Amino acid sequence: MTADALPRRTALLAGGAALAAGCGGGSGGGDGTDGTRTSGTPSPTVLAAASDIPVGGGTVFKDAKVVVTQPVANEFRAFSAVCTHQGCLVDTVADGTIDCPCHGSKYRVTDGTVAAGPAPRRLPEERINVSDGNITLA
Repeated sequence: MTADALPRRTALLAGGAALAAGCGGGSGGGDGTDGTRTSGTPSPTVLAAASDIPVGGGTVFKDAKVVVTQPVANEFRAFSAVCTHQGCLVDTVADGTIDCPCHGSKYRVTDGTVAAGPAPRRLPEERINVSDGNITLA
């Protein structure tokens, strides 16, 4: 056995154990103990109502590490909330920029590009869905 085979085998065994743990049926033959069945597809987490994101601004969702902006009415964008300078979380959206409190980096709400350094690159874009008036991560 090679040195790199052990971690792979361990990972495969751990993955198989996780699958086995999730395969047991409840009393109703579904995947829960109450006998109900679920589709197996997790429901997307609603970040906010679209109406809660200000036009020309945005909102930082610290738990999800995402910032959602609305540069113009009914156009929503999402970016990572992790600053590309040293990994701090951005904390505010004001005056057309997404702002990092650590070293003053600012990013444009329209496309996440750097408006003021020391950030070396734009914020990575995140995928969202806007449906039925709600914004969810894609």
